[in-house]
Parts: sequence; C-alpha cells; structure tokens
Amino acid sequence: MTPPDDRDGQGSQGGQGGGQDGQGGGQGRSGGGGRGQGGRGGGQGRGTGQGRRDDRRGRPSRSGPPPRRSTPARPPEPAGDPARTAAFELLTAVRERDAYANLAMPAILRRHRLTGRDAALATELGYGACRARGLLDAVIEACADRPLNRIETHLIDAMRLGAYQLLRTRIPPHAAVDSSVELVRPGSGSRSAGFVNAILRKVGERTEAEWVAELAPDAATDPVGHLAFAHAHPKWIAQAFLDALHGSVEELSALLAADDARPTVHLLARPGEITAEELALTTGGEEAPYSPYGVRLEGGDPAGLDAVSEGLAAVMDEGSQLVALGLARAPLYGADTGRWLDLCAGPGGKATMLGGLAALDGGTLDAVETAEHRADLVRRATKDLPVTVHTADGRDPGLPPDAYDRVLVDVPCTGLGALRRRPEARWRRQPSDVAGLTALQRELLTSALRHVRVGGVVAYATCSPHVAETHGVLARVLRGRADVEQLDARAVLDGVPDLGAGPAVQLWPHRHGTDAMYLALLRRTG
Repeated sequence: MTPPDDRDGQGSQGGQGGGQDGQGGGQGRSGGGGRGQGGRGGGQGRGTGQGRRDDRRGRPSRSGPPPRRSTPARPPEPAGDPARTAAFELLTAVRERDAYANLAMPAILRRHRLTGRDAALATELGYGACRARGLLDAVIEACADRPLNRIETHLIDAMRLGAYQLLRTRIPPHAAVDSSVELVRPGSGSRSAGFVNAILRKVGERTEAEWVAELAPDAATDPVGHLAFAHAHPKWIAQAFLDALHGSVEELSALLAADDARPTVHLLARPGEITAEELALTTGGEEAPYSPYGVRLEGGDPAGLDAVSEGLAAVMDEGSQLVALGLARAPLYGADTGRWLDLCAGPGGKATMLGGLAALDGGTLDAVETAEHRADLVRRATKDLPVTVHTADGRDPGLPPDAYDRVLVDVPCTGLGALRRRPEARWRRQPSDVAGLTALQRELLTSALRHVRVGGVVAYATCSPHVAETHGVLARVLRGRADVEQLDARAVLDGVPDLGAGPAVQLWPHRHGTDAMYLALLRRTG
C-alpha cells in the first residue's frame, strides 16, 4: 500500500517547514508477497485520454532545442538558487530512478543544507510539480512546437517547475521564469535556455483556469474528464473515485480538490506514552476530531519534534488510526484472550498502535512482514512493546490457525486513497495494476480468516477506495462461506460522521480530512 519503507503515517517529510506530502506511492508494500511499482504512467495532456484539444495557438516561433537525444544530456550543475535546485533534483530522481518523492526529498534537503523557508519552498515546488504533472505537461505541450516525447527530459522537468510556479503559486512571473531558465543553462547552453524561456513566457500569459478552459475536455459532455484534468488526476482514477462515490459528480469535484491540496500533518499519541491533549500542547497542534490518540498540525517537519524523536508520538494518518481502533473496539464472541495478529505489518505504524493498545490490557501482538528490512523497521517501531515480529509471507505465515482474537489485514493496494500524501503516485499507477493486487488481497484475507478463532474478528483494510479492492474482494472471499458474518463497522467509530450506508466504512479526504481508508469487520462464527 505504500513505499518500501513508508506506511501508516504520512511518510518522510519534506524537511523543515516543508509540510507533509508523502506517505509514499502505494507501491512495494509487503506482508503477502512482493509486487512492483505498477508502470510509470503518462502525463495528463498527451496520450492519457484527457481529451486535450489540438488548437495550439501562440506557440513560440523559434526552432527550440535539439530533438530529444537517445542518451541523457550532461546533468546541469547547481544554479545559484538552492531551493529550486533541490526541487529540480527531486524531479530528476523521480523520473530517472523511480524515486518516491517523500523519501528522496529529505536527503536532498540535507545535501543542500536547506532548512526553514528554503526547505519549505523546495518541498512545495518539488511536490507540487510532481502532483500536478499531467496538467503541467498538457500546458507545456500546448505552448511547444513539438510533442513532449521530442523534448529532452531535463528541460521538461525545468519547465514543470516553472509552470507550477506560474500557475499555482504567487511567485512573481519573472522569478519563476528566470530561475527555471537558469536551472538548464549550465548543462544545456543558451539555445535550450532560450527555448525554456519562450515556453514559460507563453505559459504565463494565461491563468490556470484559462488553460483548463482551453485544454480540458468539455464539462458538459465529459464531466469526469474535465474534473480529472482540472485537478491533475488521470481520468481512470477519477472514474474509480466516482464509482466509489456512487456516481456523485458534485462530490467527485470536492474529493479531487481535496486530493490535489497539500495535506496536514497527523500524529499518533502512542497509547500508554502520552495523551493527545499533552501531545497537542507540546507540538502546537490540535487534537484530532475523531481519533482519541490523534493530533493534527498545519505543517512543519514532524521528524524534528521532540515527542517524535523521543518515541512518544509517531506520524500516522488519522484514518489509519481509526482502522486500528475499529479492530480493537470490535465486539467478540467469548473473552478477549489478548492474542492479536497484524498480518501485513511493515513498516510498523499500525503495529505500533495495536501493540500499545494490547499492552494496556496485558495482551500481545504477532506482526508478520515478508521483507526482512521492513520486518526490522517493525521491530524498531515496536521495541519495548509486547510485539513479536515474524519475517514471513502473510498468506502462509507459519502461525497457528484458529488462534487469534483480533486480526488486522491491511493489504497491499494501489494506494489511491493516499494520493494527496504521495505526490508522484497518481502518474505511476495504471489500471492494469488492480487485477494482480486484488488476487493478492483475496489470498491475504482468506489467510486472516483462517488464523482468527471462532468468535474473533478480522479487520480488512485498504488505503484505496477502488471498488474492486474493497467490496469486490470482500464479495469474492465471502461467497459461499456460512462461517463469517460482517459487522457494522460504523458502530465502533462512534462520532465519525458521513460513513455511508454500511456495514463497511469508507473514509474520505473531503469528508473527514483523512486518507481514503476502507474498513470492513468480519466475525468468524464457525
């Protein structure tokens, strides 16, 4: 559901003052077999079904840079603007190495020794350009005299940064254009720098709203395509959201807007270590509206907080907290013997919360993770808790069946529910990723039902609202099984509004300010 070393919380942060954009890209999470990253995806203008019009008025008349080379150009040397250089390096890392933006950015900031406002600017520009890539690419191509696949990639990166500043920030246009030109001049020369300058000046002649009106599919005939373009999402993802929202285009607009905005920081006050009230006071945040262990911050680098560095708190989306709470609160048949299981535990966020909750009542948690390095992350996250970590495949972990009171299976997924925290993820995922993941999800849920005792409860959770990964998986696994009943998950999340018709719960960024977590509670009856 998340990058290799990042899950449950919101991921590594983009440096001091940089906010908290990333929880990863929905990739590489284990616990039930490996999986890849799902293709790189394309921009939203050309070749993505976004319906861009062919009218390219106002292109620069100059011939531009040489056609795209078969081998990369010499990397440009750092310019005099360290914040924009750092953002440029991030885009290069995402493009060339398939890096996760939220994991790559902290190292880049450290290398450039950026803190405070400079780190915040670098993070905003880097994450913002990654997030809005499809829209930016469509605008850039509309201003160019050739398709993007004939322009050298590092020039595109520089133009993405410039276009983002022009269309989505209040940075003065001359600063946005000039700084972007200087990113490419050292390594590519005056001709390429002039090309970038000409393109960006054309970009800046219109506002974002004017470009959307010009390039987006018609709202009357293709409302989903129009909204997807306007809010920088691939159309297939917008359609998947619409399906989960039962066809409400109006609500889809609100969801895409929330998904396209920089998220707030969510912290977990670790059970038994610190209260949410105490954590809010020490961090300057506010107690979360739904989780009794949650705190929300407007921004900043949570890694620099004393409570986090001292192990009293952790970065964890409130939606993930509610999933763990839902399992812990679910009614059992028979006594709770305190034996719990997290079947897909890496890198340890929910295991930390479940281990803390179990410890309060003298219980224990077994945590399963298939990748050794991620299992080590779980061990570090849960040290001093009654948690035993097993490096094993969640589909067949080698643990006793019929033995656990409560089992969490937070399955690997497309991560579509956490795109606001994963800047580049929406452009990497492909519709073809879903089938392979749903097969794995079904196997993991079947394993969870095998390991829970009669009268015990399984929490099936996924950070994706895609119907195939939620209701579809549940329906396939439960088909023909008379030994499982579905509980109303809304009943254990008292005080959380707008949870839908039940019995499963779907959280949403635009409704709850959380990731779009899905939770179904299943009790084994025989």
